[in-house]
Amino acid sequence: MHVHVNASSGEAKFWMEPLIELAVNHDLSEREVRAIKKIVEENRER
Repeated sequence: MHVHVNASSGEAKFWMEPLIELAVNHDLSEREVRAIKKIVEENRER
């Protein structure tokens, strides 16, 4: 399973299993990726 994240500055894809990992990053900064990953982790059960 994976999730796609769209932001005004770019987009990313995160694998959800077995661990939450960044799969693809298009134009997001490292800071943005870290912030998004934290949100994904906090909402994993949804």
